[in-house]
Amino acid sequence: MARKPAKAHPAISPSPVALRENRRAKADVNFEDQSLLVPLFGQFDANLVQVENRLGVFISARGNAVQIEGPEDSVARARDILNKMYDRLAMGQDLGAGEIEALIAMSNEPTLEGILRGSPDLPPVMIRTRKKTIVPRSATQIEYMRALAREDLIFALGPAGTGKTYVAVAQAVSQLITGSVQRLILSRPAVEAGEKLGFLPGDMKDKVDPYLRPLYDALYDCMPPEQVERRIASGEIEIAPIAFMRGRTLADAFVILDEAQNTTREQMKMFLTRFGQNSRMVVCGDPKQVDIPGGDRMSGLIDAVEKLEGIEGIAITRFTRADVVRHPIVGRIVEAYEGPDA
Repeated sequence: MARKPAKAHPAISPSPVALRENRRAKADVNFEDQSLLVPLFGQFDANLVQVENRLGVFISARGNAVQIEGPEDSVARARDILNKMYDRLAMGQDLGAGEIEALIAMSNEPTLEGILRGSPDLPPVMIRTRKKTIVPRSATQIEYMRALAREDLIFALGPAGTGKTYVAVAQAVSQLITGSVQRLILSRPAVEAGEKLGFLPGDMKDKVDPYLRPLYDALYDCMPPEQVERRIASGEIEIAPIAFMRGRTLADAFVILDEAQNTTREQMKMFLTRFGQNSRMVVCGDPKQVDIPGGDRMSGLIDAVEKLEGIEGIAITRFTRADVVRHPIVGRIVEAYEGPDA
């Protein structure tokens, strides 16, 4: 690597904390399995550059040895992150920009290691599917995953990119695979986000599929495509707009309602009362992105949370901008639109 370490610029009248943050340090890391070095470093060292840019350190690699230089705290974080990246690869797990960003975001969480590995009192927090193992990417996702495994009805509230729907679909797929539920039902209201699409061509499936595409994407990420298609054909997986839920009892099923902020109060009441024996229901939405006429005061999600919070068997997980696990710029966009406390 030909990059040069950035020079430290001394602060004026630094505080003790600033002194500690600006104190320069070096750390060496050696990796045993050289076959993992290429995916660890990334193409053209892209993975190392990502860690460098996010933590303000300089990383140089020679053979299986890596040297990290920069502010003392950042060097310690970078060393831990590189070791966790290597461990993921050694366990056969994926390591892309998203996974690295999650490790960086959670590197300040002192309990993360115990959460992922488990303890005698608590099992590890992770979701296994056919294609991948999903681990929490933020502190709130830890709380969310535990609620998904424990509660009957879960509300997941927060901005885009926090993993509300994706993690719920992964948990649903995991339970379908293990046989703890017999069906997976994914639904969302067919509401346009501000624009008028007019009359769409095709049969009913062709008309509603564009609204349900994010649910398909999450499914295909957790299961091989041929299994998804086979289970949809057999009825084990059902993807339908919320209007199709009326009059049904959803037993032995994992039911997910996405974009729930765009349901009316009547639709939400109808949906929640479909609950059947041996079922679990997850309601995902962003209360700040209501697209239905009347806005917030007509949203079934906001009304339901106000009425049901605190009831036994119901969990409410609130995500914020800090929990965004897409590209870091998504979090900055949310903050720009909704403020630092979003």
